[in-house]
Amino acid sequence: MQWTEDLRSLVLTVDGITLIAGLPANLLALYTFIQKLRQRATPIDVFLLSLTISDLIFLSFLPFRMKEAADMKWTMSYFLCPLSGFFFYSSIYNSTFLLTAISVERYLGVAFPIKYKLKRHPRYAVIASAIFAVVSMAHCSIVYIMQYYRHANESLADPFKKEVCYEEFSNEQLTILLPVRLELFTVLFVTPFIICTFCYIKFIHILSRLPNIKPKKRSRAIGLALATLLVFIICFMPYNVSHVVGFIGGYSPSWRVYALLTSTFNACLDPLIFYFSSSALRGTLKHLIRGTTGRMHRCCCQKFGKCTLLSCTTNEVSTQSSTSI
Repeated sequence: MQWTEDLRSLVLTVDGITLIAGLPANLLALYTFIQKLRQRATPIDVFLLSLTISDLIFLSFLPFRMKEAADMKWTMSYFLCPLSGFFFYSSIYNSTFLLTAISVERYLGVAFPIKYKLKRHPRYAVIASAIFAVVSMAHCSIVYIMQYYRHANESLADPFKKEVCYEEFSNEQLTILLPVRLELFTVLFVTPFIICTFCYIKFIHILSRLPNIKPKKRSRAIGLALATLLVFIICFMPYNVSHVVGFIGGYSPSWRVYALLTSTFNACLDPLIFYFSSSALRGTLKHLIRGTTGRMHRCCCQKFGKCTLLSCTTNEVSTQSSTSI
């Protein structure tokens, strides 16, 4: 891969927007789900918390990519290259598993409400989340294998002296890497995507037939399904399709770097899923908005004595009236 000014600007822009928008949203979700688990834990809360932690790990390693883009080469310690790549890719694929688990949980909750309620327990969600993390990290350990792979041809550049992080591969490396990428496409993308699509189609179909479901709740359910499928299609599909193209052609496509940028947006879109999935997060967000509005209201009253937008004068009069009574 050759860095260009256009590619540098694009990577910095996309990663910067993702970091600025995704970090506060995921921190708010982290606080909410931790509080929720302390009160009354449910499997969906465990999956959402795991997804939030996965996104925060992803965001914490995003500055390494931004630093490489800014310098247009890898200038940091070589040890950080496979480390950042390992957690970066592991977080992406761990998200596919967790999003699928959320869809399965939602589907079982409406398809078999009594049986599932008797058997559901947060402990099972914790075990599943741990398995997802192990499986995704095991597959993405290929990053370390490729970075420290010793060539039979000693004339090739020492990997420790490379100025590009996990982008340039020899034919020997591609012989190992391309089949692994095809497996990533099949096991960590296609299978979860099919399960997720099936569960949400059935989920919406069942909800549409229930007479006592409120329109607002039905709209949130449809929003949850659409947001999840959009994450799969927009964020995960382009990068995973590059695995298939590379395997068929026997090379590593140069446009993979652009496809990977769409995966970066995953950390921004996941909070939409949190919003549709968790009433606790919606409550926290409403409380935060009310608090911010209240502070603006008081600041306006103190500064100007009158604020038509926030009805400062009206509130002050009503307060005085209630006090006199």
